[in-house]
Amino acid sequence: MRSTRKGTAILLRFLMKRDRVRIPVFVLALVLITCMTAMALSNLYSSSESRQIMAETMVNPAMTAMLGKGYGLDNYTIGAMMAHQMLLFTAIAMAIMNILLVARHTRADEEEGRIELIRSLPTGRLANLYATLTLAGLTNLFIGILTGLGLFSLGIESINLEGSLLYGTALGVTGFFFATITAIFAQLSENARGTIGFSFTLLGVSYLLRAIGDIGNEALSMASPLGWILGSEVLVTNRWWPIIITFIVSLLIMIAACVLYSRRDLGAGLLPTRPGKRTASASLLSPFGLSLRLQRTGLISWAIGMFLLGASYGSVLGDLDSFFVENDMFQQLLSPENGHSLTEQFLTMIMSILAMISTIPALMSVNKLIAEEKKGRIDHLLSKKLSRNRLLGSAFLLSVITSLVMVSLTAIGLWTAGNMSMENGMDLWNVYSAALVYLPAVWLVIGLGILVIGMFPKATIVGWVYLMYSFFVVYLGNLLEFPKWLSGISPYGHIPELLIEEMRYLPVSILFLLAIVLVITGFIGYNKRDIQA
Repeated sequence: MRSTRKGTAILLRFLMKRDRVRIPVFVLALVLITCMTAMALSNLYSSSESRQIMAETMVNPAMTAMLGKGYGLDNYTIGAMMAHQMLLFTAIAMAIMNILLVARHTRADEEEGRIELIRSLPTGRLANLYATLTLAGLTNLFIGILTGLGLFSLGIESINLEGSLLYGTALGVTGFFFATITAIFAQLSENARGTIGFSFTLLGVSYLLRAIGDIGNEALSMASPLGWILGSEVLVTNRWWPIIITFIVSLLIMIAACVLYSRRDLGAGLLPTRPGKRTASASLLSPFGLSLRLQRTGLISWAIGMFLLGASYGSVLGDLDSFFVENDMFQQLLSPENGHSLTEQFLTMIMSILAMISTIPALMSVNKLIAEEKKGRIDHLLSKKLSRNRLLGSAFLLSVITSLVMVSLTAIGLWTAGNMSMENGMDLWNVYSAALVYLPAVWLVIGLGILVIGMFPKATIVGWVYLMYSFFVVYLGNLLEFPKWLSGISPYGHIPELLIEEMRYLPVSILFLLAIVLVITGFIGYNKRDIQA
């Protein structure tokens, strides 16, 4: 057993050095956002009356599906509000970080030949997996401690030491759970793309199960790890047992991952792979067809997920409308504006969120070109009769088509499920146009990705940081009453809400022109810079 982990400490130091920028940036960003949100809530809702009015807005199926079941709504303290409105989305951010971290240091390194090089040295068979999971565990532990102590240091009356530590522990355990799950998928799949795809699929299914379960079937919530975390009732009753159970399950999954790793060949996956065709199809003769083939499985998974995500929000629209009719305080607080119903007002908020989520696969599609360049595969393509403009243009075209498909599927899913749950159905074109109007904002983020590829190929994280910022200011901007200029930095903050507003062509046109400028600049830079070795 000792020989299998030989060299783990050295590899751990090596992995920490590789992530010496990524991990601290994520840790600081998450802790600061959490503490800033708690402070903002404390300033905005200083009276119990204002907090109870906010609690009334949370008692409806739509908010339950989005944020989770509310606890402590009869006495909606700042602590209860913080846990209800921030814990789930922060836990999802933790899950994403851990999925990418483990996939990068396990299957991606194995795919690129680094693990074979390491195994040629006096290291144990499981040393790299041990080091990766140890790094993930330490990172999650550090985030949990800093978040807990940071919340407690704010001195907010309803955020006590136990609740603060439980909040941080919930985040850390969620991250570690998805780290171990990714380690399992790294043994099943034979490449990093499959590992990340399986892990994100499980994360999406967990969110959907929890959303459906929280609305009407508690058993489904308990089938989701995100449901376990919310069951801890952080900063309300502070139940530790769901967190302890999640941690124990994570340890069992980690042991299973180590066993599976010890039983497979290096470079292979445990899931059987289908043999390819004897001759390549004609579509693979073009860079666009090749890019589409390489990303086909991931794009199909994203397409299904976006349709289901739109449908999950559409399925609660009927209950939302009936709740609005029956609740006098809710009618007074969110009365129809300019003749528009509460459902339409809710849909405008959902559209912006769905548009930002739809940007993720489009940006991933663009960044795939950089990933292939780092692996040395672009040199071979450019050595043929293939121009750089055509290569980059194929990646750009695929990302644009991806954005259009993803936005369309979310709108269609929302409309389909919404019409099934509502007595008076919605017009398809109204819903579809309200989604399509966000495409210029999505294309601007894609344009930023093209600019980074052309000018700063080592800074692809810029696009993701900008997208995360947009989600934060647009999603929490109204809730925390951020200054308008903060949302103005994001392209999504300039899009007209068609269901309750008239179309404004000027800001949409400006976003479209800015996207074109970014793309052209990126193409110019890509033609001038050296291809990475």
